[in-house]
Amino acid sequence: MSKKYNPYDQMLATLDKAAAIVNIPDSEYNFLKYPERELKVALPVRMDDGTVRVFEGYRIQHSSLRGPCKGGIRYHQNVDQNEVKALAAWMSLKCAVVNIPYGGAKGGITVDPTELSERELKNLTRRFTAAILPLIGPNSDIPAPDVNTNAQTMAWIMDTYSMFQGHAVPGVVTGKPLDIGGSLGRPEATGRGVMFSTREILKKLGKNLKDSTIAVQGYGNVGRTGATLLYEEGCKILAVGDVSCSIRNMNGINIPELNEYVSIHGLIKGYEAPGVEYISHEELLLTDCEILVPAALENQITEKIATQIKAKIIVEGANGPTTSEADLILIERGIICIPDILANAGGVVVSYFEWAQNIQSLMWNEDDINNKLETIMVRSFQEVWDTKYQYKTDMRTAAFIVAMTRLVEARKIRGVFP
Repeated sequence: MSKKYNPYDQMLATLDKAAAIVNIPDSEYNFLKYPERELKVALPVRMDDGTVRVFEGYRIQHSSLRGPCKGGIRYHQNVDQNEVKALAAWMSLKCAVVNIPYGGAKGGITVDPTELSERELKNLTRRFTAAILPLIGPNSDIPAPDVNTNAQTMAWIMDTYSMFQGHAVPGVVTGKPLDIGGSLGRPEATGRGVMFSTREILKKLGKNLKDSTIAVQGYGNVGRTGATLLYEEGCKILAVGDVSCSIRNMNGINIPELNEYVSIHGLIKGYEAPGVEYISHEELLLTDCEILVPAALENQITEKIATQIKAKIIVEGANGPTTSEADLILIERGIICIPDILANAGGVVVSYFEWAQNIQSLMWNEDDINNKLETIMVRSFQEVWDTKYQYKTDMRTAAFIVAMTRLVEARKIRGVFP
């Protein structure tokens, strides 16, 4: 029987690999192996039929070393403590690799949100907010949307928190609707960061976006935005997929037309167009293309998939989509992987911009936000690229080295209390 996938073990394996390359002693980085706080909560919620169901929720703060903890909240039936721990750690590293003054956190509820009504989701969200209230706040821990959560979810969290404080506190969450302190450019930020990362790696390889062939796994906020922006840059999107199905057209999918269909029907399933064929989710990952963008969930590119992937570049729109075993195979095969903590950092960068606007009672225009995001993403990509060549390693390990170095230095400067 195969060992169960543990994303936290995957994070630790890459952490140890990066530390060994730059000769960081265990005593100097071992604090990164342990989250600062782990809160597990039981959430009784009255359902529409009058019954009471109890859900399990988590909020884990990995590090507040470089600033307030930052990280999304996801609603998914497979959420567990190890997943949330790994996601929180990746957030600490992600914020460090793009050099913004945040630490890392993550939250989640073990629930299939498609089984709940809007009223039940609202009640669950408010109950969860009340349960994690001692941890969150604009100066301590700032949630954001993640898998199966959105701007409306953040509005419920902000309102619940504000009711306890007695006044509006927009800075307690990011990814909010514009009317209550959200930021222009935030909904598209993660997908835009994926586009910038894709553009930068192609530049390094002497190529450009125009006519590049791409497959995108996951057609939620990140995958859909990324595919749309890449299409607008002249890329040919050969395959896309969501939870309902995967489709492929080797002549290229008409992304605006598909987006219109998804806006009406919610999912890709049922979409038809000349040249479009329905394929399995695994076939999508194995599409013959230049670039694969996994933008769904973790543990998608396994050892088995890694041996068969035809793409030459992987740009990780999701968190933890590639296992450490698969990483070794990809490196051996010469496939370049732009890691999650760099490629999908656009969301947390613009979350930082939103938070900065909230605490100063300002509102920036969208062009300024997108330009600032591009500056940070391009600078961060270059730093990781230079580190890759300095230490003759892969992009993921290089990104971990950049992040670890900053976190370890911050620990040295701050010291250990008491």
